[in-house]
Parts: sequence; structure tokens; C-alpha cells
Amino acid sequence: MSDSSKNSIAFVRTEVLPELPPPSNATGAVRWMRDNLFATPGNSVLTIAAILVIYIVLSATVPWMINGIWNSDSLSQCREILDGQSGACFAVLAERWNQLLFGFTYPKDIYWRPGLAFVLLFVAVAPVLFFDLPRKLLLFTAVYPFIAFYLIWGGSVMVPLVALAGFVAGAIVFLRLIKNSFAVSAFGALVAAIVVWYAGGFLIPEAEITEGAMRSIPSRDLGGFMLNMMLGVTCVSLSLPIGIALALGRQSSMPFIKMVCVVFIEFVRGVPLITLLFVASVMLSYFFPPEATVDLFLRVVIMITLFSAAYIAEVIRGGLAALPKGQYEAGDSLGLDYAQSMRLIILPQALKISIPGIVNVAVGLFKDTTLVSVISMFDLVGMIRGPILASTEWNGVYWELFLFAAVLFFVVCYGISQYSQWLERRLATDHR
Repeated sequence: MSDSSKNSIAFVRTEVLPELPPPSNATGAVRWMRDNLFATPGNSVLTIAAILVIYIVLSATVPWMINGIWNSDSLSQCREILDGQSGACFAVLAERWNQLLFGFTYPKDIYWRPGLAFVLLFVAVAPVLFFDLPRKLLLFTAVYPFIAFYLIWGGSVMVPLVALAGFVAGAIVFLRLIKNSFAVSAFGALVAAIVVWYAGGFLIPEAEITEGAMRSIPSRDLGGFMLNMMLGVTCVSLSLPIGIALALGRQSSMPFIKMVCVVFIEFVRGVPLITLLFVASVMLSYFFPPEATVDLFLRVVIMITLFSAAYIAEVIRGGLAALPKGQYEAGDSLGLDYAQSMRLIILPQALKISIPGIVNVAVGLFKDTTLVSVISMFDLVGMIRGPILASTEWNGVYWELFLFAAVLFFVVCYGISQYSQWLERRLATDHR
């Protein structure tokens, strides 16, 4: 053995070295900016251009909003207070907020009624949107439409009670006959509901209530953002089950049902919504009995619901087509009939796939409720373009009013979008 090998020292480390922190340019905000904003020369140019555009917009709008006037009786008085400076006249919002939210003719002393209906709406939709809540809360969800109707329109309490009794009678008959045939049970439920409504109609007083906190309010007095919310919530809620039925009918093996569904869907999707609204305003009343006076709000709800149902039907049909054939065969192998297979196996998966499309239709429908202003219904946009801008005090105020409308619609639509993304993450079962 040589002298060098005798003097060498061998050492093996007995513990692991502690991890060093990553470089400052490989984590945190620097890493995020490098990966998302300056990854390539093209992205860097677009990022710099976007920053310049945002700076130009904010440099003009932020001082305009900060210098805004909130206390004024007219646009001319706002301009006198500003004295040539750039500033918004938010005083129109402070003075006309009630008209923007509730309409021009809705009585001020009963604003609490639609306000209470709006608060109860969150209680009613909570067990539907968040399925971890107790299922007993769905009982309130079922009766909420009748409570909201009574709060908003007022009048005799017998009207919502008779309507509720008809639906309860129809549900009881449907559950009793569902074991025999779905078609027979649906027809029996419809007959039972009509009989109860007809019999209960004699209990409803003909004279309207004109005094008191629950006095009758005609639909022509509804307006503002309240009208947009009512149309959006009602039409989306009604169009979803109708769209599911149309999607299933379009895939039916019975030629007549399939033909009816195909013709309806293609016709409605080929006609602009504004045309259907004119039909609801002018022609739809001819399809009802001559002595019947169908409210314009109801006619608009019918047309918007059918319009939205056609689009939802195509979205759900895409979800049904995306399912593999084995899912349909699984129901047959378990001995399930068509209704059970659809309810337990097919539709839950198809609806999960269709969530983005359904939310897209819902958001578009809510924004399209502003089109009712063309048929003399004073929604939020109709109030801005009509009574407010037509007044001599605020003629010329545009940006402030439409900015307020944009904020309201953005809050609602963004909330719907965020909920849909949460629901997709919650229902995600395909772990990759």
C-alpha cells in the first residue's frame, strides 16, 4: 500500500443537506410576470401596450370619478359646482336611485315588498345551488314563487294560495300515477291542476285591493332593475326544465315527438329575440280566449322562456351526445326503465358536461332582458332612456347612468360565472 493511500481520508455524510430557497427570479411575482406577461417578445410588446391603454383610460376616468358631484338638483347645477373642471354628476344616481331600481310608478311606501322578495330569493335558491344544505329547505324553495308573487303584486292572498293548491294537487296525482305511465301521470296532473284552479277561481275576489300595505300593484308599474331581475330569474328557472324536455324529445325514437321538438328548436333559434318580444306584445293575446286579459309581463315571460329553452335544449343535447354509449347500456343492464335511466345515470352526467353552456345561455338571457324596453316596458335601460333622460333636469347625463347599469349587470353576471366555476370544480370526478 502506497503512502498516499495511507494518508487519504474517506467521509460519508450521515444527514441530508437542508434545502436551499429557490432563486428570487424563479418564484413569487417575478416568476409569474415572466411566465404570464413577458414569456416571449410578442407577449412583452402586448403587455406594454395593454399597460399603456389601461393607464390612458384610468388617467381620464379616475379623476373624473373622484371629482364627481353627489349633491345637486340638476345637470346645470352640477356644472356650476364643477366650474369647468372634469367631473361626474353622480347626483342623478342619488336622486333617481329608486326609479332605477324599482321603476317610475311603483309606490315608494312599499319598496320593502320587492326588497323582501329579493332577500328571500337567496334563501330559496341556496338549497338548490349548494347541495350540502339540508334538503328540508327545498320546501321553502317550492313555495317561494307564490310568496314573491304576493309580495310584488299584492292583492288578495287567495290568488297565490289557489295557484299553489293547483300545483300541489297536480304533484299528488303525478306521484300516484307515475308507476303506471309517465304520459298518463303527466296528463292526470295537468287535469287535476286545472280543476283546482277553476274551482278556486270562484274564491278569488274580483275587486282589487286599493289600500293598505298589501294593495294591488299592476304589472305596468313594475320597472327598473327589479324588472330585469324578475324576468331573468323567472325565465331561467322555467327554461331549464323545458330545455331538458326538448333535448330528450329531439332524441326520441317516436317520429312525431322528435319532429315537433326539432321544428320548435330550429324555428326559435332562427328568429331574433326582439321579434318574439314584438309578437308577445302584439300578437300573443290573440291565442288566448277573447274574454281573457293576459298581462304583458306574462306574455313576455312566455316568449323569453321559450327562446331560452330552445338554446338550452341544444346545449343539453350536446351533453347527451358526449356521453359514451356504454352509459345508456348500463341503465339497460340494471333493468331500469327510460325515466329511471335518464334520472339516475344519463342526465346527471349530461348536465355536468353542459354547465358552461347553460351558464352562458343564462348570462346572455339576463342581459337580453334589457330588450323589453323596445315594447314600452321600463326596465333599467328603459328608465334611463325614457323618464330620466327625458326630464329637463338630467337631460345630457349619459355616462353616469349607463356606468351604474353596467356595474349592476356585471355584479350579477360575474356572480353567476363564479358559481358555475365552483360547481364545476365541486363536481369534477375525472382526476387527471
